[in-house]
Amino acid sequence: MRSTVPDRPTGRLTDAWRHCVGTGRFELALRRDHQDSLALIQRDIGFRHIRGHGLLSDGVGVHRPYEHRGARRVHHTFTYVDQVVDAYLDLGIRPFVELGFMPSDLASGDQTVFWWRGNVTPPRSWSQWADLVRATVAHLVDRYGLDEVRGWPIEVWNEPNLTAFWQGADRDAYHRLYEVTAHAVKEVDAGLQVGGPAISPGADEWLAPFAEFVTDRDVPVDFVSRHAYTSGPAQHVPFGTHQTLAPATELLAQFAAPRRHLAGTALAQLPVHITEFNSSYRPDNPVHDTAFHAAYLAPVLAGGGDLVDSFSYWTFSDMFEEQGVPTALFHGGFGLLTHRQIKKPTYHLYAFMARLGDEVLARGPDHLVTRHPDGRVAVLAWAPVDVTGRDPVPERHALALSVPLGPPGATSAFLLRSSVGEEAGNAHAAWAQMGRPRSPRPRQLDALREAAEPARTHCALPVATGRVALDLTLTRHEVTLVELSPVRDETPPWWDDTRLLGLPEREQP
Repeated sequence: MRSTVPDRPTGRLTDAWRHCVGTGRFELALRRDHQDSLALIQRDIGFRHIRGHGLLSDGVGVHRPYEHRGARRVHHTFTYVDQVVDAYLDLGIRPFVELGFMPSDLASGDQTVFWWRGNVTPPRSWSQWADLVRATVAHLVDRYGLDEVRGWPIEVWNEPNLTAFWQGADRDAYHRLYEVTAHAVKEVDAGLQVGGPAISPGADEWLAPFAEFVTDRDVPVDFVSRHAYTSGPAQHVPFGTHQTLAPATELLAQFAAPRRHLAGTALAQLPVHITEFNSSYRPDNPVHDTAFHAAYLAPVLAGGGDLVDSFSYWTFSDMFEEQGVPTALFHGGFGLLTHRQIKKPTYHLYAFMARLGDEVLARGPDHLVTRHPDGRVAVLAWAPVDVTGRDPVPERHALALSVPLGPPGATSAFLLRSSVGEEAGNAHAAWAQMGRPRSPRPRQLDALREAAEPARTHCALPVATGRVALDLTLTRHEVTLVELSPVRDETPPWWDDTRLLGLPEREQP
């Protein structure tokens, strides 16, 4: 049955899907290959902000205590901060600032997270922590300008509801951290954006007490943040992890949760930022590299902007070292940073999103139809997935649409189709077919880059009474972008394709 796409828009496609992207720990951006990959992503996708851990951790070197004339003092150093932020701005992307973790010389304990030892204990001196926050934010304002930094959201900590990220998952201690930090930020400038509590999935019970705390104590808050993942417990294998997944609709349910839990509170109307989302939070879960993953996330990218102000993919980079230096060729992000930017199907899903129009004409369980200001129509379509692994999805998925396409009088449309799936745009599948080489040789890397490119086809379709009959057949786990443009025929009257091989001119009837 053919679905008729309305001619009038039903709404606008927000940029919530590309408002922010994750990057792992902050100082990774000092590496040239990280910056090269980010440049490629900015060219193809164009994210607005970037968020990572550890701005205040020892590896960035901001907090530098010293002794002079018998007195302990602190010097704040921003050499690495400036190099990273300068690189970001040069690439057209701005920080989504995460304030954490605790410098070891300021920490009240020695509990750390990740191999790079981010300290997750409260400060032993709240006044020194406030000084550190003020100094950091004031430096950013001084270097980059108040108008610029007012556009950078500043988030307090990361997943304090988890004992791995905040000592004892102590909610009261986090509230104090938030209070001290938010006031320190606002002391620099009242127009700066500060928010939290950056909780992980399964901790929505933190939201109402957070709202009550900041309201009762008149603590500034400009946005609410949360994370969203759909993976189950980790099943470890050597240098890897497997996990069950909930349906992608669960991600959308998690996106909607903050506003539901904050309804009736003073924070009900604040922006909501999902500052991390993905299927799995584990960088060593190979599901991220598959065609399945792109088809799984497609409905989330298509619909998530209706629920939140932003949702940030964690992470864009395979240089993602939460579990140590990567040991696998494919590892957690959009592309293979250390192997010359080989793209994955999820990367192409985002690149397809970047080519959609602003006007939404129709949505369905397997498609999104948009229109550009110049009249071009772009259709994103995806095949269904099965998250159980037990019920194979069909090898073919059909979609039939009647698509409006102007201007009046157009009789032909040019169709350009770009697709990724199990057989096209799938470097991971090609790598497996090569025998999963641990350190691919240059020739193999060239082949992987070629295999990573989407399949592209084109054709002309008739336009009848202002509409195009679009019939798509998607292969298993395929994500496809179809771009339709009305044709203005400028073929000269002497053109004759039948004479390409020198045949005599045909007699006109």
